[in-house]
Amino acid sequence: MPGSLHKTLIIRFSSVGDIVLSSLLVRVLRKGFPHAQIDYLVRSRYAELLRNNPFLSTIIEFPEGGTFHDLRRLRRRIRSEGYDLIVDIHDSLRSRYLCFGLRPVVRINKRKIARFALIKFKCDLYARFGGAPGIAQRYLETVEHFGVADDGGGTELHLPPGASDRAAAVIREAGVSGTGCIVGIAPSARHNTKMWPRERYAEMALALIETHMARILLFGSPEDVVCCREIRDLILMANPRAIVADLAGRLSLTETAAAMDACAVVVANDSGLMHIAAARKRTLVAIFGPTVRQLGFFPPPETSVVVERLGLPCRPCTHIGLPVCPKGHFKCMNEIDAATVIAAVERSLI
Repeated sequence: MPGSLHKTLIIRFSSVGDIVLSSLLVRVLRKGFPHAQIDYLVRSRYAELLRNNPFLSTIIEFPEGGTFHDLRRLRRRIRSEGYDLIVDIHDSLRSRYLCFGLRPVVRINKRKIARFALIKFKCDLYARFGGAPGIAQRYLETVEHFGVADDGGGTELHLPPGASDRAAAVIREAGVSGTGCIVGIAPSARHNTKMWPRERYAEMALALIETHMARILLFGSPEDVVCCREIRDLILMANPRAIVADLAGRLSLTETAAAMDACAVVVANDSGLMHIAAARKRTLVAIFGPTVRQLGFFPPPETSVVVERLGLPCRPCTHIGLPVCPKGHFKCMNEIDAATVIAAVERSLI
């Protein structure tokens, strides 16, 4: 019942987007139980997304490359803490092991049957399994019986001191300064089938440079360096005078979020950086390929436009992305032309 929580643990090991989406749950829990201890268990590589969240009490980190011994140690720690609620929004074998034998534990309803039917048979059964709210709202469902409800504030990402200054310095060093139209591009994703072709991103950027004198910021992790460099080179090959700052691998996740604050619009695939842009309340154009709205990862419509290839009988083919298109044609991305995305960006810039 409302008012009965004193010590709560949230478990979500990864990844970027999922952790950012959980910020709504964290905030409304704190609003509902202002004096409670609210802890969060996460993998170390993603802990920076949570460290500056004022609504959390303690961040418990599972080490990168952690072993079963580390998992057992964490399990002993969790048992000794005596939590009166564990919110497992990961619902994996690892998180279930940590929670085994403990009460009470609540878990996200992943709507696995509806998801399977939609992906395997293209049969939409979500209405029979609780509807298809966004993932952030599905996280909230775990605690709704405690009187916790959506406050309408969306997701958020709190920046550490100095992140904005560091991001601004790197942007200046890359040759972007002054006022004017800055367009952010996050062209990568964890899985290849979620990535719009690089040459299309370059084509879009060149059009915006010509029509809006746009300056381009390319965002990505160290793993995205090759992708961003290729897009930068394609832009500069066609227009050597273009101002393009390739920031891939040069900023932390929170510094990337700070750099996005400088953008009039961010264009991204279905990725963690897309969710960061949404959490920072950026105007967002999101390009979706093999995944669809029912799976829960569309950004908020208030600040975003989703570009997708509707009407494909093979879509969705996955809920997380795949290395290659299972049909071999990759129509869900290949049939989204640059003109369509340019038009969406143009509308967002008005």
